[in-house]
Amino acid sequence: MSDQPQPTGTASNPVIPGFHPDPSVCRVGDDYYLVCSSFEYFPGIPVFHSRDLVNWTQIGNALDRPSQLHLAPEVPSSAGIYAPTLRHHDGRFWLIVTIVGGGGNVIVTATDPAGPWSDPVPAPGVPGIDPDLAWDEDGTCWCTVAGVSQVRLDPTTGETFGEPRRIWSGTGGKAPEAPHLYRIGAYWYLLIAEGGTERGHGVSIARGSTPTGPFEPCPDNPVLTHRSTDRPIQNTGHADLVQAPDGSWWMVLLGVRPRGGTPGWHVLGRETFLAPVEWVDGWPAVGPLTTELPAPAWPLYPAAAVPSRDDFEQAELHPQWISVRERPEQLCTTKERSGWLTLRAAGASLDENDAVFVGRRQQHLVCRARTLIDPADGRGGLAVRLDEEHHYEIEAADGRVAVIARIGSVRAEVASRPVPAGPVVLGVDIDPLTPRDARGGPDTLSFGIEDADGTFTALATLEGRYLSTEVAGGFTGRVIGMYAAAGTVHFDRFDYEPQPSS
Repeated sequence: MSDQPQPTGTASNPVIPGFHPDPSVCRVGDDYYLVCSSFEYFPGIPVFHSRDLVNWTQIGNALDRPSQLHLAPEVPSSAGIYAPTLRHHDGRFWLIVTIVGGGGNVIVTATDPAGPWSDPVPAPGVPGIDPDLAWDEDGTCWCTVAGVSQVRLDPTTGETFGEPRRIWSGTGGKAPEAPHLYRIGAYWYLLIAEGGTERGHGVSIARGSTPTGPFEPCPDNPVLTHRSTDRPIQNTGHADLVQAPDGSWWMVLLGVRPRGGTPGWHVLGRETFLAPVEWVDGWPAVGPLTTELPAPAWPLYPAAAVPSRDDFEQAELHPQWISVRERPEQLCTTKERSGWLTLRAAGASLDENDAVFVGRRQQHLVCRARTLIDPADGRGGLAVRLDEEHHYEIEAADGRVAVIARIGSVRAEVASRPVPAGPVVLGVDIDPLTPRDARGGPDTLSFGIEDADGTFTALATLEGRYLSTEVAGGFTGRVIGMYAAAGTVHFDRFDYEPQPSS
């Protein structure tokens, strides 16, 4: 992140693009820290830092060791890491999260949010998902969960006291979840999401004189929703509040950017957005949530750009790289061939739950990716993945490349061509698709090979709607990366570049 502040102006939403849902934020001094859900991917829970709420840099992952996070092959996609809450209390960072299919509710702590984080402390008495932590004036810790229920908790041991107690159920929308409890002025405020994390999503709030209630709902609930509108940001919800040093208040929340015809398809997953908040008559009034928002009234500190190319020169992978469920060192290493990423196959294809895959979130609606692969005596390639049943890839083996599409129960090789033996550059170009009618999808994905002079030859162009949440279901977004399907394959570099949208 730059040490030189830049003038204020407008800021772009989302502030963290791509598959970064369920944001939770806290401020320590002049610094902000934020975490997101990561579901079936390892390492889990990306951790971000900012000095201005607009520009964010990933500084690590909270669960980056097998001793912290073990997701077995039978854990389905869109299970795993659900809705962490990040708080700072008594000089430590506290993070509570649900690991669906891998341990239930657990707590980890750190003095430095960049890590290392502790091994998880189980909290078996905490029911449900979406746990929150809040401390009252006498130091008692309250854990509130989806539903919305609450229980007293010792976060150092995970022990709970008494039975969970229902304290509010929202305004009547389905799935009251994502609770966050705050002491603000004379009241305790309980912020929740309701309506489901799809088009009906919204943010509601209630307040009471104690952390246990009773809670009075805001007369203007929901305080934020884009349901039943044609606004470019949809599915708005799962919010968290933070106060800046100048006293202003802000909300981070998830949303999506659907495109194409009807019903609209979002392909990047649920992203992290920012909105200003004013307090009116003791209630939060959320400012307009738009793709261009007025920047905060303080200097901005642009984040250092992540290089478009990773040459795999470092012993450890950058924290942006994620794998499906686990990343055993014997199957994924940069230490075997200097300057190369080496992958060894486990599952025979990306259809398998134990596929060996290293990818990064697609963060731009228009982008391109390239990788130089040496398939050696193995088989592998470049893929765009949503889950085991929804992915496209271009694969190299035995002097041949092939484009493969998996959509639901159908798997097909849609194109192929011979290539000289040895390394080959595989690529994908993701471009917007102008809908021909109400059924038109959001984009196209063109897979092909790149010659030494940079000429890209597409072998097949596939429609992007089939790699969207509206088709596949679940809670994640597209991840672009490299995989091994047989034997051992090596990757010399990986390029990811956003492209102009027009």
